[in-house]
Amino acid sequence: MSSQFMGLARFFLLFLVIISCKPSFNEPVISLEDYIIEDGFSLEVVASEPLLVAPVAMDFDDEGRIWVAEMPGFMQNLDGTGEEMPSGSIKILEDLDKDGIMDHAKPFLDSLVMPRALALVYGGLLYVESPNLWFVEIEDDKPTNRVLVDSLYATVGNPEHQPNGLMMNVDNWIYNAKSNFRYQRKNGVWIKEPTTQRGQWGITHDNFGRLYYNNNSTQLMGDHILPNRLVRNKYMVPRHGINQVLTKDQRVYPIHAASVNRGYQEGVLNQDSLLVHVTAACGPLVYRGGMFPDGYDQNVFVCVPEINAIKRNIITFKDGMVEAKQAWEGKEFLASVDEGFRPVNLSNGPDGNMYVVDMHRGVIQHYAFLTPYLKKISAEKQLDTILDYGRILRIKNANSQSKKNIDLSKLSEGDLVDLLSSSNGWIRDRAQQSLIHRGNLVIVPELMKLIGNSENPLSQIHALYTLEGLDVLNFDMLHEVVLSSSAEVAAHGLVLMENFVAERNLPVAYDLFKELLKRDEVALDTYLASTVGIWAKENEELFFPIIDELIKKYKENKIVHEAIISGAEAVIDPLEVYFGEKGVNEESDMSSMIAVTRERKINDKPNFIYSKKLPQTDSRTKGATLFRQICASCHSPSGEGIAGLAPPLLGSDYISTHLEQLGLIILHGLKGPLLINGETYDEGHQMPGLINNQDISDQDIADIISYVTNAFSNRPRSLKTSNIKSLRDQKSKSGMEYTEAELIELIEALR
Repeated sequence: MSSQFMGLARFFLLFLVIISCKPSFNEPVISLEDYIIEDGFSLEVVASEPLLVAPVAMDFDDEGRIWVAEMPGFMQNLDGTGEEMPSGSIKILEDLDKDGIMDHAKPFLDSLVMPRALALVYGGLLYVESPNLWFVEIEDDKPTNRVLVDSLYATVGNPEHQPNGLMMNVDNWIYNAKSNFRYQRKNGVWIKEPTTQRGQWGITHDNFGRLYYNNNSTQLMGDHILPNRLVRNKYMVPRHGINQVLTKDQRVYPIHAASVNRGYQEGVLNQDSLLVHVTAACGPLVYRGGMFPDGYDQNVFVCVPEINAIKRNIITFKDGMVEAKQAWEGKEFLASVDEGFRPVNLSNGPDGNMYVVDMHRGVIQHYAFLTPYLKKISAEKQLDTILDYGRILRIKNANSQSKKNIDLSKLSEGDLVDLLSSSNGWIRDRAQQSLIHRGNLVIVPELMKLIGNSENPLSQIHALYTLEGLDVLNFDMLHEVVLSSSAEVAAHGLVLMENFVAERNLPVAYDLFKELLKRDEVALDTYLASTVGIWAKENEELFFPIIDELIKKYKENKIVHEAIISGAEAVIDPLEVYFGEKGVNEESDMSSMIAVTRERKINDKPNFIYSKKLPQTDSRTKGATLFRQICASCHSPSGEGIAGLAPPLLGSDYISTHLEQLGLIILHGLKGPLLINGETYDEGHQMPGLINNQDISDQDIADIISYVTNAFSNRPRSLKTSNIKSLRDQKSKSGMEYTEAELIELIEALR
């Protein structure tokens, strides 16, 4: 064989190898004809199966790639089995052909059990795999140097009720939903400290740094004031400034008769079988992308997955408080008749668009709370067969060209400083964190120019916290910012000035506070109220008169009162004496708040966020676990019973009638013959009781009852542990298992 022929053969073989390695850009075409979006907007699929399955959270990296946490183990069937399997993962979605649609998925972490949140921070990835909060550095798109940040992050609850969110705020702290802790890494060390517990699933922030969240039945909640300003006095429990319902209207406007968990209850559905009020709100987002039409900036969008929709709320700011209302009556921003469409999270994008995490699953109600009503409907509609799907959708302004993604990792520090003035909040946030992470102090003069430019308050705030993250702020710098800036910027300056409370700064701070009072701005005075007690610790005589002036000025403003007490923990006793000398009415709101706080301190009852006790699993979730461990082997996980072994619980009168009867059965047992749902079970059926099991407490029995009445009847109820304790001594005639006749006789006697 000639050498020329051999050369041609090698060339041809190399050509085949190159062709076989060429990336494939086949992108699935997903129809969105069943989706209705508000006029002026367009909706498109950015990523879909098979690239991802059951996504629940996402974030963008500096290159504009999408990182997703997948939770395919959630409700794989109507019995919810398989939840404990390591089927979850975190992937990087890439758009290799640069057409705006993701065409490749790169595994980053796999074999995870129900991963529920992630955030790209500090040059690495922070993520949750219950119960742990982990941080890994990223090297060539692979995890390295894994660090356990918190082993108690999500210790209890089911996937609907465990901490999640992982959102970096303007103040350089990471906040969570369903958690009373916030996190920060400083000089390589992770810090964890108490904060207000907020919401259930999803958390977001506005340009100022206020937090917004929700729960199943309340579509939008939030704080009127920046985080942690009202919880520094650990014996005061604020009632007015945080955890406030912002939209009293919980109406929803579905475009079809969607399947909901409590649809059998009166008033849940209207005459057309349409849901009336929200029942599964989650994933709120303050839109900050700078690309939507006028009137949309800082609107709050809310996922309403039970009706396959996304809601729009308009927020306004007045006198230091947040007000919100639904954008429309009678319609939603985005709605679909596709019952697989399950929006569970929303995200601002580096291109200015809004992104929707669509879990795309038929059943999203966790089995611990799944009612027989929804279980039956889901089976009839075959919703449980909608598996192995997952989508990321993009919502764009139809009349505006999207901005191209910028690779922030390739920008200089000077370019990043310029981006602190971007109209896109995602860009501003990420530029701030990138500058802090790089730690190059050469940019300090440029940041100083930004904080002095009162024409752009947003860039001032970001520059302030960039300097704070770089540890180069000083008192004189902050004093000048507070004195010359808008109320919002000055408020942040006052917060940051607390790091410089020292005797030498007291006279300047006093003069500054007096000057600020002259501005007569409620929002600014609220932050002044929150900080003056901190300074009074150094000199009560100097700063108590300012507190007195604030109280006289805001006699009816309970948020100002909470702010004062929060900052004045160290001086609360002499402050109360001072009020007495000044003749402050003991029955005033302020005096009453101080009295309650003092009593809590005497009785050592701090705000629960400071408690060292571990949180407890809710009763139905714990009951579901116990049922699976103890009862399901005979009655089946679905409660439908097993032929020849145990009768069904689903629809049984033993579940839906008298709770005492059910308690007696669980404790003492039951033997046949039995009449269950019209069918007789013979004497061979005998269920042993749990009374002699030393590992099963009265609370455990109560939890099992809470679960089975919810899961297998339409009357979810509970029984107090004190009742269960008394039932332990209520023996049957034989002293062994009860018979059906004995139970009927006993219940008749109790009536």
